[in-house]
Amino acid sequence: MTKAELLNQRMTRIKKAVALEKPDRIPVVLPYALFAPRTAGISFNDFCSSIAGSAEAMIQTYYACGDADGMDYTGFATYGLSMFWLSKVKVPGQKLPEDVPYRISEAELVKVQDYDTILNRGWPEFYKEFLGRRVFHDVAPEVLPFNKPYLDAKTVCDPLGIPVLAAGAPLSSPFELLCDGRSMTKFIHDLFTMPDKVQAVMNEISPYVYGPFLDISVACGYTGIRVGGWGAADRMLSPKLWDRFVWPYFRKMVQDVVDRGLVAILHLDSDWACDLARFRELPGGRCILGTGGHTDLFKAKELLGDHMCLMADVPTAMFSMSSPDAVYDYCTKLVGELGPEGFILHSGCDIPDDAKLENVRAMVAAAAGN
Repeated sequence: MTKAELLNQRMTRIKKAVALEKPDRIPVVLPYALFAPRTAGISFNDFCSSIAGSAEAMIQTYYACGDADGMDYTGFATYGLSMFWLSKVKVPGQKLPEDVPYRISEAELVKVQDYDTILNRGWPEFYKEFLGRRVFHDVAPEVLPFNKPYLDAKTVCDPLGIPVLAAGAPLSSPFELLCDGRSMTKFIHDLFTMPDKVQAVMNEISPYVYGPFLDISVACGYTGIRVGGWGAADRMLSPKLWDRFVWPYFRKMVQDVVDRGLVAILHLDSDWACDLARFRELPGGRCILGTGGHTDLFKAKELLGDHMCLMADVPTAMFSMSSPDAVYDYCTKLVGELGPEGFILHSGCDIPDDAKLENVRAMVAAAAGN
């Protein structure tokens, strides 16, 4: 089979799963960044220092895992995390030892008085100044992702027969941006003490936060784009707050993704079980519900199995702590009970940096029934 035929075979499996059709077998897609350096035999410092080098390590790791059907993304820009978390990042080899994974520093970088600044000056001007003065002021300009050549993972991976579902980091809703930048405790306090002002700020942010990412994804021909949800889970907020500050913005973001011809890959950490039925309001057959190890997958299948594809959900701890046989048996259960239509085998969030390679191989083998 040629690389082009292999790419087509794998993409066909994935697209049929998304469309709630029955593929020839359950597709398995691998999401990871920090699992790659140890598997490829390089330091975290080397991995985080070069987007092209990280992509090479991720591809090498893909081959080491067996016959998977694709990757979530390829190439890793460490400081890019700051741009959608509004937080500083500690990077290996700089503020951390060379062989320690990166760390996000949660802190109150967005101050309460910044709400007025955003409303008076607009989000684009505030965001540019915020990154320059509070996030990247002590970082060498040459290491920042917007000062490096853009890596189009499709141009690298398509000729190898490897589908890459999405480009770069997940889209963040206004809730996620402010929650991360203010810190969760301060932001939740704001929702109670100044709800109208927070909503006005969200309305100001919303038109600007993801348009360029959609443009890039469409121009480069990606299948989808990841839509993030971590602090905004319905278990974290009362229904009244969730309905006002989370769901309208999240739903609009998903609709805008689908309207551009992309699949919305919902990357949902935390437990979203309380309002799973609300996801039926999202476009049917155009979304992938990717859970992060906390949402009840079987309840999701019951409520949404005829409406959107599920992509999940091998717990990250299994990759690090379990045996290959245990992983294989668990994955076989998922394949049998959540397939054959509308299911992609996947880890719950990213495969962890300390995962055992043989356990990842067991997940891949289970999808193929080997």
